[in-house]
Amino acid sequence: MDAIDSENFMLSVGEQVGLVSFLIAGFMLFFDLKLFAIPLAGFILLCMMAPFFPRFGFYLPIISRGTSSKNAIALTFDDGPDPMSTPQLLELLLKYQIKATFFVTGKKAAEHPKLIEEILLHGHSIGNHSYVHNNLVMFKSCKSIAKDIEATQNVLGSFGVMALAFRPPVGITGPRLRPALLKSGKFIVNFSCRAFDGGNRWIKGLSKKILKSIRPGDIVLLHDVRPHQPTLLAYWLNEIEFIISGIKGKGLAVLPLAEMIGRPVMIINIDGVKEER
Repeated sequence: MDAIDSENFMLSVGEQVGLVSFLIAGFMLFFDLKLFAIPLAGFILLCMMAPFFPRFGFYLPIISRGTSSKNAIALTFDDGPDPMSTPQLLELLLKYQIKATFFVTGKKAAEHPKLIEEILLHGHSIGNHSYVHNNLVMFKSCKSIAKDIEATQNVLGSFGVMALAFRPPVGITGPRLRPALLKSGKFIVNFSCRAFDGGNRWIKGLSKKILKSIRPGDIVLLHDVRPHQPTLLAYWLNEIEFIISGIKGKGLAVLPLAEMIGRPVMIINIDGVKEER
């Protein structure tokens, strides 16, 4: 049984906490009926809060930091591709010889196939980021979640890409996500360092926020969609460059996500030759 299979058969943290909560509640019955509801109420509260903590693997295992012992970080970009901003970002990454991972939405990938080809041509990795980036998709049925993920997989498949890593919109997870991913062999990759930029809505001081909190082993969340004020595109690019130079100034390397987490993010089939990235 490989690592992914073993993860599927293990009880999640939520299931373990639930069992313990019910055991404690049953034990309380022997002492005071009023105390019976306390552990159950705590469990329900935890279930309601857990989805909104991207690093908390309550419902399923979540990768949010690298396993590499190297003094390095990984850069990831969400929500694209975008014809205004992604090409310029690719040129910037090429300038610094950096390989990043792009968590793309299926709809935008279908609308901008040449950008997907360009991302791959530059040697970057691609992950599945749902089809239309519905922030509430994790609260839908398991069937709906699986359908959304598969729709993106089908788009990426037309480029010869099988994404292994899935990042839910805004990093939100839920109890229905695990069974939706069970058959596909995908795993969750969230993040450990972000600037709360709201999908490039709030980019002022972006580099300062990232560089203030970045640590070795971090998976950094950024976005490659155009700023909500398109006139700030040049400012955003400068901020990304400040982040890259600042990371190097801290003595940190920028490694591909697959190297940081010790497993491939995607498999690409080019002319019958499979390559893991």
